[in-house]
Amino acid sequence: MTAPAYLDATQPTPARVADLVSRMTLAEKVGQMMQMHTYDGVDHLIEKWHVGSILHASPDGLARAHELQDRSRLGIPLLIGEDCIHGHSFFKGATIFPTQLGLAATFDPELIRRVGRATAREVSTTGIHWTFSPVLCIARDLRWGRVSETFGEDPWLIGELASALFHGYQGDGAGDREGILATAKHFAAYSETQGGRDASEADVSRRKLRSWFLPPFERVAREGCRTFMLGYQAIDGTPITINDWLLNDVLRGEWGYDGMLITDWDNVGNLVREQRLFPDYAEAAAAAVKAGNDMIMTTPDFFTGAQEAVARGLLDEALIDAAVGRILTVKFDMGLFEDQRRPDAARQAEVIACDEHTALNLEVARRSIVLLSNDGTLPLKRSATHTLAVVGPNADDPDVTLGDWAGASGQADWLMEGHPREQIATALDGLRALSGAEVTYAKGADILTVEPDPAGGYFADGQPRAQIVVPAHPDERLIAEAVAAAHAADAVVAVVGDRGELVGEAKSTATLELIGAQVAMLDAVLATGTPTVVVLLASKPHVLPASVHERAAAIVWAANPGMQGGTALAEILFGDVEPSGRLPISFARHAGQQPTFYNQIDAQHGVRYADLTQEPAWVFGEGLTYTTVEYANLEVLTPSLTPDAVVRAAVTVANTGTRPALETVQVYVRDVNSSVTWADRELKAIRQVALEPGESARVEIEVPASACTIVNAREERVVEPGDFTLLVGPSSRRSDLLAGAFRIEPTPASAIS
Repeated sequence: MTAPAYLDATQPTPARVADLVSRMTLAEKVGQMMQMHTYDGVDHLIEKWHVGSILHASPDGLARAHELQDRSRLGIPLLIGEDCIHGHSFFKGATIFPTQLGLAATFDPELIRRVGRATAREVSTTGIHWTFSPVLCIARDLRWGRVSETFGEDPWLIGELASALFHGYQGDGAGDREGILATAKHFAAYSETQGGRDASEADVSRRKLRSWFLPPFERVAREGCRTFMLGYQAIDGTPITINDWLLNDVLRGEWGYDGMLITDWDNVGNLVREQRLFPDYAEAAAAAVKAGNDMIMTTPDFFTGAQEAVARGLLDEALIDAAVGRILTVKFDMGLFEDQRRPDAARQAEVIACDEHTALNLEVARRSIVLLSNDGTLPLKRSATHTLAVVGPNADDPDVTLGDWAGASGQADWLMEGHPREQIATALDGLRALSGAEVTYAKGADILTVEPDPAGGYFADGQPRAQIVVPAHPDERLIAEAVAAAHAADAVVAVVGDRGELVGEAKSTATLELIGAQVAMLDAVLATGTPTVVVLLASKPHVLPASVHERAAAIVWAANPGMQGGTALAEILFGDVEPSGRLPISFARHAGQQPTFYNQIDAQHGVRYADLTQEPAWVFGEGLTYTTVEYANLEVLTPSLTPDAVVRAAVTVANTGTRPALETVQVYVRDVNSSVTWADRELKAIRQVALEPGESARVEIEVPASACTIVNAREERVVEPGDFTLLVGPSSRRSDLLAGAFRIEPTPASAIS
């Protein structure tokens, strides 16, 4: 008997898709559009619902799913997804890199591409085909619980790093055996929350979307990111899940995107429950399919709802065929019908946490750490007689060191114990290993306890409801131990921050201050007079108390630096490695100034509140080194140019200190006059230059004139001819930037015709 055409690998993908779709029942097609979690087992997913994809599957669950799928009528392979966000999050012993916000502090796209590639190599050995990363959300309100998952606050930097990360994941394309599918999420403006609350209505206009939120997504769509995930929220009353303008007019229409769309967790169910747009799942399923959704994540009622919608005449089965076709295209292009890329123990032993990836992990962790202030205490002295006291609740916490989406963070119920402790270097581990002298430790403070939410343990969509955080009270015994350690030491490293209970989905915070007894501990330790380095090991920027700003010898932000984070931190504190990280996100001085980001539209009535300043504590792009770097002689080499040309400039960057530096030269553009209100300045380029002590370099700068755009009142992204200012320096702070003028002339009439 001749094999069906869809099993003939010599046939082109469209022919194989058409043949297979023609053989499928409606139930099989609807099932193919479903991605389900495996918390309740897998048998019913395969045998009852014919699902096309699963996620959060343990190794045993994955093996069972394949066993059942092999016996299915058509033998369509499963597409296996997982949240591999900053490494292979839920495979025991896999490499865990700094969180995405930490990665962004490197300002280095090539380094981020290498992280994506290393992650894909490890993930691909474990039977996972698809990661729900990178996140392209813009972090503006620091109270939002998912700040650590972003690349920060700047759309241009987000586009650069997201492009690098997804190319690292996907490698040479769908057929790359060491590649995985990438997902651009959460499309779009999910992070533009109300009051920092997760998944709230996003109050943005279409012009605002086009101005800031859509450009990073457009870039990765045009560059070939194979899947997009849709946000939970609504915009102007229309949920993203059924936003025809965003999904069809913009994404598939203007951008020509032909990849696969997946909802976020139970978005279709939300249409019926929280958003209350439809009375039943038949109408909700019909609307979701009509809008262009392909894969429906964790909505079990979609199975009967979509079939009922067809039976009631609410939904043309041809639209289901089109969605299934896009899913099958991915599977055929990946070669899954010939090789399902199941777990490979031999490759796992060779690749997972291999020496190359561990070295990369350490390199990235070093580059992710940002020095915010320093009175000269850093680097720390290293001698046999120099005693160091380490205090603080995050100094020896392996789970905080890794951050959200990593083992014990709780999203995978089969790896709740986390990754092997011996693979994780906490701050205390690193300082003890590198000090060469006595290191004492006192926890000093607790951060929080938790209690059950009286609303219940689970949301209506089945996701666990976060427990309520109860800040810990100061414990005089713990504080006394920290104070005694500080008195007996030559220097103190105090490691404070947040915890997993304060981070992630549905875990936004109303405050940005350090929770629990941490401030009391810091005040007591600082009062000893022993030079104290405060390390903020935290998922996002926090508001530090005035005592820290005034009395700390140095302040360091370490994000959640990953498995090698403690080693990297110790190397920087002891001066074995130079600090080079730059803030991808601004630090607020108080929670009331939210949202906090550098490229806001200027206010008309000053730059402060009546009671407090609006000035951030530290701004986007800021970060110190152990040397001094000076900028001089900015020269714009193309003072007049047309919109199709390139702005060229050069600036002299000199290391005037005694230690080497890796300097991140930041290039901003200001449109002097525009037809609509616009940001004062926008990042448009970065150059990183290594400088030895006393060395200077003439750094060349290029910015395409086509990048000097605004979005006008007609929602068109255009270059408006006129005067511009090129701003170059070490941060986004106006006083740090040298300025040079250039002018973009109108396009000649002959060129237009």
